[in-house]
Amino acid sequence: MTANPAAVPSTEQPLAWPGDPDQVSAAEIDFEALAYVLANTCRRGGRMRHYHSLAAHAVVVSEEIEALQGLTAADRRVLALHALIAGAAAAWLRDTPPAAARGADRTGKLVTAIERALREAAGLAPVLGEEHAELLRFVDRMAASAECRDLLDGAGSSGAALAFPPCRRRIRPLAPERAARMWLGRFRELRETAGATGAAARTDAAPA
Repeated sequence: MTANPAAVPSTEQPLAWPGDPDQVSAAEIDFEALAYVLANTCRRGGRMRHYHSLAAHAVVVSEEIEALQGLTAADRRVLALHALIAGAAAAWLRDTPPAAARGADRTGKLVTAIERALREAAGLAPVLGEEHAELLRFVDRMAASAECRDLLDGAGSSGAALAFPPCRRRIRPLAPERAARMWLGRFRELRETAGATGAAARTDAAPA
């Protein structure tokens, strides 16, 4: 993974940090701010010996999706953009009461609404077909398996995760600043090439 020099975040204007999860709108999403929040949020609730952020994980999954065979180039780019923002709803929920306090159903509705706003802001269709959604979940679990292998010494994995072969690439810790730049650079690149065709993504199945 290499950083895109053109993706250096601007420091000339204040960032609109993710705020109230009940008030998320596509027009107000600041992807530069989002990149920093995801890069400063550790995977697995911080239960890792080596730091690995949500942003870094999303970049890995996105790149693995784009490298898949059997899909058209356009589909790979669209799915790679979906993968990059798939876990981004966490940026709005990190300072809210846990799901048990809010209610699992309430939290689930918030996540669904935030994900729809994120997809709209990224130029994607609001709903991803179940076949493609399942493919994203599979690659995500392969990345998680590689994460266990490389950053957890094979520990901390559930039995279900062990059933998934890890990605071939090595997962290496990244500093938050570098992870943020890589996430943002990839987002800008994918939105430019995939966002225009995102509306063509399948919408004939239930939301992911």
